[in-house]
Amino acid sequence: MNRLQKQMKREFEDKELFEQARSYAYEYIDGIEEMNVFPSQSSLKNLTRFDEPLQEKTIRAKEIIDQLHAFGSPATIAQIGGRYFGFVNGGAVPVSLGVKWLSDIWDQCGGLYLTSPVNAMLEDVCENWLKDIFDFPQETVAGFVSGTSMANLCGLAAARFHLLHKLGWNVHESGLNGAPKLRILAHEQVHASVKKTLGMLGFGTNSIEWLPSDDQGRLVVKELPKLDNHCLILLQAGNVNTGAFDDFDTVCDLANQVGAWVHIDGAFGLWARATKTLSHLTKGMEKASSWAVDGHKTLNTPYDSGIIMCRYPDALVSALQSTGEYIIYSKQRDPLLYTPEMSKRSRAIELWATMKYLGKDGIDQMITTFHERAKQLELGLRKLGLKVINDVVFNQVLIAGENDERTKEMIQYVQESKECWVGGSTWQEKQVIRISICSWMTSKQDIERTIAVFEKAIKNKCRLY
Repeated sequence: MNRLQKQMKREFEDKELFEQARSYAYEYIDGIEEMNVFPSQSSLKNLTRFDEPLQEKTIRAKEIIDQLHAFGSPATIAQIGGRYFGFVNGGAVPVSLGVKWLSDIWDQCGGLYLTSPVNAMLEDVCENWLKDIFDFPQETVAGFVSGTSMANLCGLAAARFHLLHKLGWNVHESGLNGAPKLRILAHEQVHASVKKTLGMLGFGTNSIEWLPSDDQGRLVVKELPKLDNHCLILLQAGNVNTGAFDDFDTVCDLANQVGAWVHIDGAFGLWARATKTLSHLTKGMEKASSWAVDGHKTLNTPYDSGIIMCRYPDALVSALQSTGEYIIYSKQRDPLLYTPEMSKRSRAIELWATMKYLGKDGIDQMITTFHERAKQLELGLRKLGLKVINDVVFNQVLIAGENDERTKEMIQYVQESKECWVGGSTWQEKQVIRISICSWMTSKQDIERTIAVFEKAIKNKCRLY
């Protein structure tokens, strides 16, 4: 055993570096509620401490963890706290973080049953639980990927394979040159990740049949053209700005009559299905062909945790096929069949822990609370005289100042306050402020503090601190 091996074996045995990491993690958790939601300028400047030449010799593990905590922790976004409202990122249920610590030590390669039996089993369990709470067809399968962008890619790849196969064309054997032309139907508010994945699959934006959306970002169903078995229709469960839901029931019925494919991008909104009071938003969703959703958004599972669900297993597996003499498939679940990745993180472990901990009632309660906090925020902002643009049907609140300049100033003021963090967006060619409530830690008091920041911004005419 050489010197380096001895050093690393000693680090495994004495546990000092793991105890040190645990101590710093506890320190971070203890301070999260009062931590700057976005790092200070000094903390950001200290990131330059990492910009150094790679040294020649090994150093003590303790020095690395010390450096990361000293200069990395203060430069993080307080995303697991209660006042980060940007990008629909979600928080993290405590048990899921604990399980992630443990599974990170396991460091399982989740591609095959033979590389991680526990991950394969938990993927099966999560698949069944998801079908149950979403009320999806029993033949539905799930693939566990990095996020909704990758889930959308998988769903659209499955759609491409399935539709072309039904038209007598094998895209894997013959490619796209000369293939029957597919019709991609999407409304104006389709998410950027869907446009990205369409491009990656060879469908240029100029080939999309763009359809109008209403003032909430929902597809105008009466503008839907005559469908046929060449059609791939893209719908949304939760518009990224307004939180609005498309009319799945009507569109899916029309599509299924002619053999078209409906894919629903439900990154955060699909979870409304798991609640008693909000499930009406997803009526007819189960009639679609594929669905993309994140665990690390509304469900508050740690990053990363995307899920593709498809009611046509053969289409998904065929679209994401893997071959190789060294690949040893088993009679159990082999997860790589349902994802583009061969070497993949065993991310279903944290998803299982989150769902197991919460149960159906806990999932319902957590998601419903996001909506309640969003309505509380809406009421408070309206009392301040701010214009709330959207119908707050889920967890998104969209507001604007008296003009674009005022809106931009308000965004900057709130962000500079470090008290909370909100993002800017564009809606119907106007600047808006987008507030996403999706952390289990967000309390009534957090919303009150957020309203107070906006009140200061109005009184100070958005001058910065």
